[in-house]
Amino acid sequence: MTPLLLALALAAPPQPFVITVVDEQTGRGVPLVELTTTNHLRHVTDSAGVIAFDEPGLMNAEVHFTVTAHGYEYPKDGFGIRGVRLTTKPGGSATVKVKRVNIAERLYRVTGDGIYAECERAGVKLPFDPTPKGGRIVGCDSVAVAEYQKKLFWIWGDTSRASYPLGNFHTTAATSPLDVDPNRGITFTYLDDGKGFVKGVAPMPGKGPTWVEALFVLPGEGGRERLWAEFVKVEGLKAYARGLAVFDDDKQEFVKQLDLPHDGPALPIGHAVRHGGHLYFGNPFPHVRIPAPEAALLDPTKYEAYTCVKSGSTLAKPDIDRDADGKPRYQWRTNTPPVSPEKQAEWIKKGLLKAGDGPIPLKDRATGQPITMHRGSVNWNAYRKKWVMIANQIGGKPSNLGEVWYAEADEPVGPWAEAAKIVTHDRMDFYNPKHHPVFDRDGGKTIYFEGTYTNTFSGNPDRTPRYEYNQVMYRLDLSDERLRGK
Repeated sequence: MTPLLLALALAAPPQPFVITVVDEQTGRGVPLVELTTTNHLRHVTDSAGVIAFDEPGLMNAEVHFTVTAHGYEYPKDGFGIRGVRLTTKPGGSATVKVKRVNIAERLYRVTGDGIYAECERAGVKLPFDPTPKGGRIVGCDSVAVAEYQKKLFWIWGDTSRASYPLGNFHTTAATSPLDVDPNRGITFTYLDDGKGFVKGVAPMPGKGPTWVEALFVLPGEGGRERLWAEFVKVEGLKAYARGLAVFDDDKQEFVKQLDLPHDGPALPIGHAVRHGGHLYFGNPFPHVRIPAPEAALLDPTKYEAYTCVKSGSTLAKPDIDRDADGKPRYQWRTNTPPVSPEKQAEWIKKGLLKAGDGPIPLKDRATGQPITMHRGSVNWNAYRKKWVMIANQIGGKPSNLGEVWYAEADEPVGPWAEAAKIVTHDRMDFYNPKHHPVFDRDGGKTIYFEGTYTNTFSGNPDRTPRYEYNQVMYRLDLSDERLRGK
């Protein structure tokens, strides 16, 4: 080795310039903020709001960074540019404050690798160690969770790996303690395949991926709890089979118990919530219910839908039940499908329903414009003493599937009348948001939810490094008057 190479090898690595982007309201670091130089070098904050900047040629210099962030903004200068000039000294630091436009506060990325990668590069102490146990992943689709055997049992859909573009398509699972601090993060213990990756915990027979659409616990024989899942088999993104499965603790995977008609009238799809003697299922509207005993779960004739369609009718050729005044009559019925938000919007356009009909005529409380919800969850909230919904819109602006709303109702079936937008995205998806009631704090005043951040259905070709196809956690203060208007 020449003296020059030896000197280079022994030289200490240069220290980066540490930029921390914080919420001006809370002082907490903001994840997913992009700082872009004038020569188009893009840097994205990690879950602590940190960027370790060490670009050759741009150190010890005044550098302009354009600041962009979903739901947050930096003030414009005289030319309308939202950006900041910083002098980038090695070992130095700077704090950039952004104004939160979102009502909900973005906290951290839940899944994937390098959640605090910029902190690690900068030598900054990690605010939380999210290093998982078991199989390592770099991205995963929608989340569901249930309390099972005194732990939280988590599942996700299609899951990406670092070693090859194709990953796990038969459902990923992990556990975590019940006493998670949702303000910090979650450390998962993954069910792994023994080869450094996660195992497929729902290896149901048939071609194509297995997606779990519902996860819930019921007491089995002797009162011992059993973890159930409703699953669907997909080929070419089209469902062709579905069924019910129960988790086998010895095999550490779900085992099929019952086939269900994949286009059945009322199906246990979506996040489950217990109310009275029933389990309610919905994504987001809980308009399917099943008596809680396992025997009823295994008898699809017991499944009921809250609907205005007469028993035995179909959505393709609906026979709408109406009262003496001609208004559609909603009630619980067997052998009948619920009316989805998309179907309701379609029927309103066709004149089969009026805009105010039914339990889900949601409108933006700020503008009065109708909202068609896509996916989400409904749970009872002790602080509001209401059923609360966190759901994303389909066909929203500025993002097709990235606008997230909050709504309240006196009953789980509704009526759901008005909603307030709590999260927005600029042409990126944030779908299948899930409120975690187990994390509710301050008597339910503070709630937490997460969703899948991706560009898949956005029409935007850009993919945000590390964040793409991963879960991001938010916090919402239900005392905020903007949630209910004046």
